[in-house]
Amino acid sequence: MPKAKSAFVCASCGAQLPRWQGQCPQCREWNTLVETVVDRATPSRRAGGAAKIQKLSAFEAREEPRIPSSIAEFDRALGSGLVPGAVVLIGGDPGIGKSTLLLQTLCGLAAKYPVLYVSGEESGKQVALRAQRLQLPMDDLQLLTETHLERILEILSDAAPVVAVIDSIQTLYSENLQSAPGSVAQVRECAAQLTRFAKQSGTTLILVGHVTKDGTLAGPRVLEHIVDTVLYFEGDTHSSFRLIRAFKNRFGAVNELGVFAMTDRGLKGVSNPSALFLSRHDAVVPGSCVLITMEGTRPLLVEIQALVDNAQSPNPRRLSVGLEPTRLAMLLAVMHRHTGIVCADQDVFINAVGGVRIIEPAADLAILLAVSSSLRDRPLPQGLAVFGEVGLAGEIRPAPHGQERLKEAAKLGFKTAIVPRANLPRQNIADIEVHGVDRVEQALEAARGIVQG
Repeated sequence: MPKAKSAFVCASCGAQLPRWQGQCPQCREWNTLVETVVDRATPSRRAGGAAKIQKLSAFEAREEPRIPSSIAEFDRALGSGLVPGAVVLIGGDPGIGKSTLLLQTLCGLAAKYPVLYVSGEESGKQVALRAQRLQLPMDDLQLLTETHLERILEILSDAAPVVAVIDSIQTLYSENLQSAPGSVAQVRECAAQLTRFAKQSGTTLILVGHVTKDGTLAGPRVLEHIVDTVLYFEGDTHSSFRLIRAFKNRFGAVNELGVFAMTDRGLKGVSNPSALFLSRHDAVVPGSCVLITMEGTRPLLVEIQALVDNAQSPNPRRLSVGLEPTRLAMLLAVMHRHTGIVCADQDVFINAVGGVRIIEPAADLAILLAVSSSLRDRPLPQGLAVFGEVGLAGEIRPAPHGQERLKEAAKLGFKTAIVPRANLPRQNIADIEVHGVDRVEQALEAARGIVQG
């Protein structure tokens, strides 16, 4: 038999090279080239008919009616529901609840729509035991235990489900390739054929993807480019709370957040997620500041905790959990330059309560106030919430959706807010007093004035 030809495929960008290199010349990533078998194209992998050029106006542009998933928090992360013909990729650590959430979703949809659950990792008995443990209705749910891609596509064409789940994409294999299931070539080929089927048939496909030790989806990054929506399950497996965040969504806003609580009946949506991220202290404590952040279209109140302590080594530590670590050093330098508060000989630790990850710069003001409070050992006033971006010149820059943030804080009982002056509401918001500031030193003075008042 002739020896099978092989190539080295980059797991980050999908580029193919004839020989191994330490660095991919396309994306400049190191140690991402994986050897895989190169197979000749077969007739089954070719496109059906020749495409023709058409004017854009010839296409009918209309919004497709979305399919409610029967779980409100899942719909929020998806962008208000499932879109016909869309391909959704959901990833997360093992045991975090991906299969549980999708089984709950399909069992809720099975009473109204034809759905199909394709399990490549578990047997039918295992799936049935999970559904029985969660007390889910099983009479209308169709189940298929198969890993052969061509058979799955044939059954999908005959059954014509409205929604189908593939659990997981790494277990499938195509007979057109000689490489093992889970390899770069198999994952890319299976995802491409399933996406092609979804676009032609209108079936909504939800693919489950494994993650690596770094927390990224296993397989080539082209997998994220093929699909329409990428969702990540976040949270600690030792905690009962789970977060679903959208990193890519062609049919909705990115960075939308769905919050769940793991119970004995499966995952339940949390209607008031701000309560998860706020610690309940008997009295005000130094180093604690409440931030009003935005996750997509949802305002959340998150407690930012800071601990400033004498350094035990010549190089003081700067540790940030749940916040941007690179911005912490910058904010400490801004605070030193414009307010005279020195942390050069102090260890500084920052934490966002509840395991939430905040990436927006509007958290800068809360970090500075929490650090200042911990360093001086003086608590901030109770019932205070803040937001605002801090510039290198010491200015406080406005943040988007300021009105929605303040309304959420007032709804949760906060009485005072320190915000950028440009975010002052045009009309007074009931039950909350808003202070507008332009500079970092003004924010510190405002916080001290509220305490004295």
